[in-house]
Amino acid sequence: MGELTRWAQRSIARGSRSFALASRLFDPATRRRAWLLYAWCRHCDDVIDGQEGGQGRVAESAPAALRLAELTERTRAAVAAEQSDINAFGALSTVAHETRMPRAYPLAHLAGYAMDVHERRFRHIEDTLDYCHHVAGVVGEMMAVVMGIAPENRDLLHRAADLGIAFQLTNIARDVFDDAALGRCYLPEDWLADAGIPPGDHVRPEHRGALVGIIRRLLDLADAYYASAREGARRLPRRSGRAVLSAADIYAAIGAKVRAAGPAAWDHRQGTSIAEKLRFVVSAFLTPRLTTPLPPRPPLWKKGDTPDWTPPTLTSPPRA
Repeated sequence: MGELTRWAQRSIARGSRSFALASRLFDPATRRRAWLLYAWCRHCDDVIDGQEGGQGRVAESAPAALRLAELTERTRAAVAAEQSDINAFGALSTVAHETRMPRAYPLAHLAGYAMDVHERRFRHIEDTLDYCHHVAGVVGEMMAVVMGIAPENRDLLHRAADLGIAFQLTNIARDVFDDAALGRCYLPEDWLADAGIPPGDHVRPEHRGALVGIIRRLLDLADAYYASAREGARRLPRRSGRAVLSAADIYAAIGAKVRAAGPAAWDHRQGTSIAEKLRFVVSAFLTPRLTTPLPPRPPLWKKGDTPDWTPPTLTSPPRA
C-alpha cells in the first residue's frame, strides 16, 4: 500500500466510520480508489467549512470565495494530470487517470460548495435537491465510475446519484442544528412557511414540534431515493453491490433514528453502533444480486429538472 493510499485510508477512517466499514467490502482496486476519492471530497469540504475531518473549526486566513477559487484551480489541474504537492489533489488525479472519469464530475461537485459560499437560498424542495445532487449525488456518480460503470450507462448513474441525494437528505435531517450554528439552513423556505416557522428561527425551542414534522417529510423523501438507489445497487458487480447496500442501510438507519427520536432527535448526534453496522453488512451479503433489467426509475427529481443555479458575482449585494 502506497503512502497516498495510507493517507486516504486515514482520512476515511477519521471522517466516516460508516463509509470506511462499507468500503471494506469492495475488491482491493475499487477500495483503494474509493478511499482516494473520499479523501479529495473530505479535503474540499474541510477547506470550505474551515474544519478538519469534518469536525471543529480551524483558523482560515482567506475568505471562503477565495478558498473555493483555489480548490477549483487545483482540481482542474488534478484532472488534467498535473502534479500536486497536496495529497488530496494527487488522490483525485490518480482516480481520474485510472478510471478516465469525466472531468465535469469533480467540477460539478465543487459547484455545490459554491452554493454554500454564495449563500444560495433554498426556496423550494427542488432547490434543496439540486444542492444535494451537487454535493453528494455527483459523488455517487463518481463512485459508480470508480466501480467500473461506464459514463454512458445513464440508468445506473441516475441510481448512484439517487443514493448520494438520499445520503445528503439524511445529513440535513440529522445535522439541522449543526448547520444552523454555521449560519446555514437547507430546509425549503416554503416548507418552513407552511409550518409557521419564520426564516432563521427553525432551531428555536418553540418551533421544535413543527420542525419534527418538516424533518419527517424530508426523511420520507430520502427513503424514496434510497429505494431507487437499492434497485441499481443490486445490479452492480457482487462485491460493489454489497458495499453500496451496506452503506445505504447504515445511513438510512441514521434517518430512522432521527425520525423515531422526534423532538429529542438533536439532543445528541444520531448514529449507528458497530453491532448495527455489522448487522447491515451481513444483510447485504444475504441480499441476492439481480440480473434482470433495471425497472423504470420512480418519478423523482433528477438533475435537469431545475434550471442551473448561477452564483452571484463577488460584487453582488447580499441576498435579501
